Amino acid sequence: MTQAPVLSVRQLSKCFVLYHQNGTVLDVLNGIGLDVNAGEIAALTGPSGAGKSSLLKAIYGTYRVNSGSIVVRHDGIETDIATAPPRIVSALRANTIGYVSQFLRVIPRVPALEIVADPAIEMGMDREAAMDRARELLTILRIPDHLVSLSPLTFSGGEQQRVNIARAVAAPRPLMLFDEPTASLDPANRETVLGLIASLRDAGTAVLGIFHDPADRKSLGARDIQIARAKELADA
Repeated sequence: MTQAPVLSVRQLSKCFVLYHQNGTVLDVLNGIGLDVNAGEIAALTGPSGAGKSSLLKAIYGTYRVNSGSIVVRHDGIETDIATAPPRIVSALRANTIGYVSQFLRVIPRVPALEIVADPAIEMGMDREAAMDRARELLTILRIPDHLVSLSPLTFSGGEQQRVNIARAVAAPRPLMLFDEPTASLDPANRETVLGLIASLRDAGTAVLGIFHDPADRKSLGARDIQIARAKELADA
């Protein structure tokens, strides 16, 4: 029996109304459809402005969509993010969907070690084990030991992104979303991060991400999903 995809998107459309520009309507997504299975990596490709990041935010529930469905399956339960109430979306974020954006958003003055460990603790991992795992990941990602007790808001952009990755890998969900996770990294750290993302796939996680470098997508064995601009779709 074929297993149903972890994520199914159907006929998804999203537009923004620019009220400060005479109510101009900006179509971002128009009729998007895709599936992502457990144990695979799918990569969103297409021109800048096609709505790839907006699509990830819609799947995570940050953006409400105008029409269509975003069905996530976990533990035999199907949930449509497009129509789910906020409390259900929050529960899915806690247990089912992880999201790594291009920017680290954390509470000031909280040490990097705790930021990485906290999601795992919230998912039920023993605190000591979670802290050990967090320290291990920060070491793998080349965050110097003298920095782990400091707030990552004082770190460089590349160091912040690696903390972001460590937090995601420390507490992976069945569906993980990545928005340009290697964009600010040097070659060595890029290779390490790609290896960690591949390990999520190998553990059965469904991964959907934006990876602009074709070499990164090839390294991950990713299946490309082409996203065209909404206007291009409308004119086709």
